[in-house]
Amino acid sequence: MIIGIGSDHGGYELKEYIKEYLDKENIQYIDYGTYSCESVDYPDYGKKVSQAVVSKEVDRGIVICGTGIGISIACNKVKGIRCALCSDTYSARMSREHNDANVLALGGRVLGKDLALEIVSVWLKTDFAGGRHARRIGKISELEG
Repeated sequence: MIIGIGSDHGGYELKEYIKEYLDKENIQYIDYGTYSCESVDYPDYGKKVSQAVVSKEVDRGIVICGTGIGISIACNKVKGIRCALCSDTYSARMSREHNDANVLALGGRVLGKDLALEIVSVWLKTDFAGGRHARRIGKISELEG
């Protein structure tokens, strides 16, 4: 599995911390930026990660801004993306099992680093359950037009 990861300045520190975890777990990733704490616009990085997921350059994405809200909204504007903003492990697991979320959004200014790593770990290890949930994902895709 290859993960695309990106953040704005508000998520930069958490992104770097998650990259250390991914390295430790031998999980490949591509960093789509930003590369410093200098102010940037979160839609640019949400778009880069989302396009990489849709084009299958990466298998899934992780995006981070200050709250996770703005970048998750931006990602969900990209056709084919199901980005879930998660602040607990249960939501992370359900976003994969029931919603087949292909991008995880996190808030760098609202989550503790240890909790963020727990969320990432659960999200990466959880598979889509399929079944009745696949029908629902199909209906979400129909909304994209």
